[in-house]
Amino acid sequence: MSSATRQVIPLVINNEDIQTSTTFPVTNPGTGEKLYECSSASLQDVDKATTSARLAYLKWKGWTAYDRQKLLFKAADLLHSRKEELLGYQMEETGAARSFAEMALSGTVDFLRGVAGRVTTIENVSPTVLDPAGAALLRRNAPFHLANRAIALPLAAGNSVILKGSELSPKCFWAITDIYRQAGLPAGCLNTLFHRRQDASVVTEKLIADPAVGKITFTGSTHVGSLLAATAARYIKPVLLELGGKAPVIILDDADLEDAARNCVLGAFMNSGQICMSSERIIVQRSVIDRFRSVLKRTAAEMYGTDTITLVAPEAVNRCHGLVSDALAKGATALVGDVNSIQPALSAMPVFILENIPESADLYATESFGPIATLTVVDTDEDAITLANDTEYGLTGAVFTGNWARWMNIARSIESGAVHINSMTVHDELTLPHGGWKKSGYGRFGGSDGFNEFLQTRTITWKESWR
Repeated sequence: MSSATRQVIPLVINNEDIQTSTTFPVTNPGTGEKLYECSSASLQDVDKATTSARLAYLKWKGWTAYDRQKLLFKAADLLHSRKEELLGYQMEETGAARSFAEMALSGTVDFLRGVAGRVTTIENVSPTVLDPAGAALLRRNAPFHLANRAIALPLAAGNSVILKGSELSPKCFWAITDIYRQAGLPAGCLNTLFHRRQDASVVTEKLIADPAVGKITFTGSTHVGSLLAATAARYIKPVLLELGGKAPVIILDDADLEDAARNCVLGAFMNSGQICMSSERIIVQRSVIDRFRSVLKRTAAEMYGTDTITLVAPEAVNRCHGLVSDALAKGATALVGDVNSIQPALSAMPVFILENIPESADLYATESFGPIATLTVVDTDEDAITLANDTEYGLTGAVFTGNWARWMNIARSIESGAVHINSMTVHDELTLPHGGWKKSGYGRFGGSDGFNEFLQTRTITWKESWR
């Protein structure tokens, strides 16, 4: 029987499965059923992982780019061949729909193959030398795509990795670690830890403080990201943060309203809105609001109906319930959604589109990270830009229009790391740098910038002998 089917999910240290005496339960968010127990790392386990990673790094960075490339291609093939197994883990642990899980896994395979294909483009040109930066990667609750992104880029650049997997989906993280192990990744190059929630602060600080850790990356909430950044600052460690979002979608008066509505609904409610790039704020010009409102409501009904959808945990549903109830109590109206259909015990709730959101409502500024979108009316392009930028976040945005000059002006005016024209806000691909402005974080995944995040630059000079 493989480790993945055991009743206790193990840590992975130095390519060995480690079951600990201290464990915590993992449940299915859709049914509330307990799935299994998961091993919980102690501070001694952290020491073992960092020691293993440090020793492995000294050897791994010496592998040629071609050898690293072959291994990453093999890992991508294994990801593809274990598709059904991985889909089952993600749907069971996170409540994801099969359609989303398939799309995410397909993107994961493509991303890894793309990273592998670019390994040989990491160049050293004298007198500047790029050296691996030895990374520890801290991940809270990400599916395969985000975890793999956090593993593949630093490995490609010659780093060893410590992955701190989410306590909500440990089997997913164990499985992706097992795939790299199966591909032939040397012992210690990828170590994976889990821990109980109450141990988060001590385990995290122990990891960040360790001299073997050269960089920390995190994808998650702005609150947790700020705590990690503050801890890293005490130890003078660089961080790469992709944090929260409150993505705006601007619908101009010359937009294709049917297309815009489809992209708004999909961008807002894909994976139950649990994507940092989700479309949370729909901004529409007044001259088309009546037509667009009708199309948007019909599209939401066609795609999601009145059924509830599953979030990753009851706490997430309770948070969303609070945001919706507060907004309605302060004067907002529901275009889509019934607050009485929310079922926290089953981690389930319907999708919501709310109008007339007052600035006093918590939802006006707070990222919901759930199936909630707001609809707001503006008059001019300038009003739309002002409202889009009225947020502490700046991860992504979208504009729908048929006029090249208008979308270019708006795209250059929105304060975010990415703006997508006539497409939804959820968009991330290997060849493009991906990251945020303001409190959505700093640093970039993807593109040349993504590789450079995991490299150190050393300048070497020399003096010719006197003749």
